[in-house]
Order: sequence, then C-alpha cells, then structure tokens
Amino acid sequence: MDTLATTLPTVSTRTNPTTTVFLQDTCLQHKYIRTRDSSHIVERPERLRAVKIGLCAAIARSKTFHLPKGHPIKVVQSSAKVDMLNHPPVKFIHGDVDGDVYLEKLVDWALHSVEKITNGQSEIPSELNQGDLYMCPTSLDAIQGALGTVTAFVAIRPPGHHCGEDSPHGFCFVNNVAVGAAHAHLNHGVKRAVILDIDLHHGNGTQSVVWQINEEAYRARLEAEARAPFEPGLQVYYGSVHDILSFPCEDGKPHMVQAASVSIHGPHGQYIENVHLEPFESEEQFWNLHYRGAYSKLLCKAEDFVKMTGGSSDDTIVFISAGFDASEHETPSMSRHNRKVPTSFFHRFTKDACEFANKWANGRIVSVLEGGYSDKALLSGTLAHLTGLVDAGTATAKEDNSKETWWSSENVQRLEKLVKKQRRGAPPSSLGSADAPPCQWFDRTAALLAALDPAPRSSAEPSSSRSGFVPPTMMTLRARKTPSSASPTMSPDRTKTDQSRPTATATAVSSSSTAVSTPETSPPAITKKLPRVILKVGPRPAETPP
Repeated sequence: MDTLATTLPTVSTRTNPTTTVFLQDTCLQHKYIRTRDSSHIVERPERLRAVKIGLCAAIARSKTFHLPKGHPIKVVQSSAKVDMLNHPPVKFIHGDVDGDVYLEKLVDWALHSVEKITNGQSEIPSELNQGDLYMCPTSLDAIQGALGTVTAFVAIRPPGHHCGEDSPHGFCFVNNVAVGAAHAHLNHGVKRAVILDIDLHHGNGTQSVVWQINEEAYRARLEAEARAPFEPGLQVYYGSVHDILSFPCEDGKPHMVQAASVSIHGPHGQYIENVHLEPFESEEQFWNLHYRGAYSKLLCKAEDFVKMTGGSSDDTIVFISAGFDASEHETPSMSRHNRKVPTSFFHRFTKDACEFANKWANGRIVSVLEGGYSDKALLSGTLAHLTGLVDAGTATAKEDNSKETWWSSENVQRLEKLVKKQRRGAPPSSLGSADAPPCQWFDRTAALLAALDPAPRSSAEPSSSRSGFVPPTMMTLRARKTPSSASPTMSPDRTKTDQSRPTATATAVSSSSTAVSTPETSPPAITKKLPRVILKVGPRPAETPP
C-alpha cells in the first residue's frame, strides 16, 4: 500500500498513457515445505516468472527496448511491505472487534511452520483445507510484500479473492483487492470501489467482505435517516464472471452455489452481480452471444451502481481481480468443465474496463493477479491483459483483430519454451529454433526477461527458510491392494487442484522412515524397515520326455 500512496495520483488519469506494472520478488518466498515433493502444488513461485514473460512480450511488441520515460509500460521492482498487524487498511478488512485474532494466527502459522512439520504435524490447522493452504516462515514476507504493492497491474502471490475476513481458502490468506480498496478509502478519500473479478473461480471471499462493508454503510445511512450523526462510508460493487461448476462450488454445497449466483442491486445496500461462464463452439458464438450478452452485464451493473450511489467520479476507483485460469490455455486438471474464454477476452474486457474507469473513475484502475496456473495461461493472459491496458481508448476494432496474432497458439508455444529454458538455467538469449526462424520481438522478449529475472533458480531446488530447514522426503510405501478391498471414496471437501493428483493431505509428514534435522535439534535415529518379500511356489512343471 505504500506504493499506492505515492503513485495513485500519477496513474489516475488516462491523459498520462503510462501503464505501471509492479513486480514484487518477495512474493517468491511463499513456498511449500511440507515435503520435498511439490509436484501437486499449482500455486507455485514459478507463476510469477510466467507472468514476467508475458510482460516482456508485451513490452517487446511495443518495439521499445530501453523503456524510456513516457513509454506506455513502466516496470517497477517493488520492495514495499506492510506490517499487517499495525496497518489500518489490512485491519479494516481482516481485523476483529475483540482483537486481531485472525492476523495473529496467520503470523503464528508462518513462524511455527518448521517446528510443526519437524514434529510430524501440518503447519496449517487441521480444520482448514490441507490441499489448498500451505505456509513456511518466509510466507509472511510474501504476504506482507503483496499487501505493500497494489497499484496499476500488480503481479503478486499468493492470490486473495477466496479469503474472507478471517477465513483463508483456496490458496488465499489475505484479500489483496479488498485491502487495496480499503487503502484507497482510508488514505485517498475514495467512497466507492468497483471490483471486477474475471477469475475462473468465484471470489467467495471478496463477495463476503463486500457484503459486510455494504451492510455497514447501509446501517449508517438508516441511522442518518433517523437524524443520527452520519459519516458516509465505503460502498463497493462486486461483479464476477466464473464457472459455477468449479471450486468453490464443485461439490454443490448450497451456500457456495447460492452465493456464486447472487444478483442484487440496491436492496439492503448490496450491489453484487454474478455471471456464469458457458461453453462455446466458436469464437463468433463467444463474442456475439456470450460476451455481448451475459458477460457484458458486469460493466452494465457497475454503471448502474455508480449512478444509484450518486457520487462523483473523483471518489471512485476500479479494481480488476485478474485471474487467467479461465484461459483456453489452462490445464485440463484446473479447467475440468470446459468453461473457458479465448485469450482475446483478457484484452477486450480490460479495454472495456478501462473505458468504464475513464468515464466513471477519472481513469483510476488497479489490476491485481489472482489465479492462472499453467505457464501458457499466465503468459498469454498477461500479454493480452497488459496490451488492453495500454490500448484503452486508443485502439480501433481493426487494430484489435490484428493484435490477436500476438497471442496466437504458435506464439504462445514459443514463449512457453522460454519458460522451460529459464527453469533449466539456460541463458534466455533467443527463441529461434530450427523449425521456426528467429523473430525480432521474441529476441527482445528474451533480452528483457534476462534483465528482469537474471538468475532464476530451478523449480526442483528444495525450498529452505531462514533456519536452513530442508523439507522432508516422503518414503512411505504404498499399501498392497487385495481383491476384497473396496475402492477409496473421494473426500467431500475437494480442492482447486486436480482430483487425480495427490493432495497435500495425502503427503502429510507421518512416515517413521523420514528424518528431519534443524539447527536446534539433532537428527533422530532412522529405523529402516525392509519390505516383506513373499515367494509363491507354483506346481512343479511336467517333465518333458527325452
């Protein structure tokens, strides 16, 4: 939020065409340390590197290498952090009446994560979803760094839109967008915030927080009508387009499905619109039927909200919860119900959102990374989204069509090779290959990436904390199946990850063959258990006559 305080006035109007992108490398420190095997973890540090490639590709497409002053895209490597236990905007969203119980618990989970895991326990309380939530000592730095960097397009993790006031959920521990809105209200006089959520999954946490904020504003208005002292508070519109069949509604829990289907505008002071993604057979059907139809309601209802609340554009701000997991390039394990959008959606919707912000919020718009888990979904979504931020109010429909080739499947595949090359530690010098001639903008992308992320570490490198803790290795043997054994039933509490993959619950540290050593304790003795070998002797073969 310190970044927001210093830059909001300069990016609040489209007369200055600069789009500022904030990168926060502290967010890479949020890691899974429960075991060394993190292959089932989709909310991973490498997500930010895929975003950087999309960013570099967007800059390279603008034919500028050195990013001179006044360039449409300005990159800021942020080091801003907040002390969330003593930060008013964070406490506005996640504070408790009787003390900051949730925030204190969050700090405690991170600081004692190594101790818990060393003792064979999970660092996350058992009543919470073990498959979606994890922590390490440096997770606290990542979360507070994310909170300190919310302006323009902000590439941060972990995401936030599933987190309610005191309920972490779906990879999310703090609601970044809601805290950003609270900061704008407490420090910049903003009275109305518009939140547009385009993640594949419903932002149940954001909607819950928004409901509470609006409820308080509505109560204050009723008291004012009774001639009580009245101080106008923050009012928020929340609009989401999402897959009703996916997390957190995949199990069909009534309260989740109902919340993700609410459409209410005015009664009880609430302004919420939920739209469900639908499958499409062609891009023509997507744009003509879905986008111009139901999906456009998000911005139409947002406009109604601004008109009904009667404020001026000087006290309004727009946020985009920019999740890219509805992308056509997302993995099938994440997008299991075929509710997707073409990559151009992230370009078109961003442009439309910016035009809305120009009309109703003096151009103030902040986009914050939420979901998106495959490299192709993240880099293509970022490229299209940033291009939309730069193009807002300037590009024609014809130019829009021409830019669709920027994120064509062929170009996305080439950029994905750069992600893989980066993970192997090879210098990202060129994207040319034997079957595809070198392209100038690809080479610019590689060169820019080398400057933004010069020495990436391999994703296979074991995570470690300040204490030098090394995650344990799982060595539990699989149980032998017998013909009479029943097939295991699926847990009713599904996670956002692929159901065919092992969850974090299944990899909890419980094996007696696992040894964990820390600087404070000596490693325990390891007792090796050899597997029992069973020999079966069959009938003696018949003798063959000589």
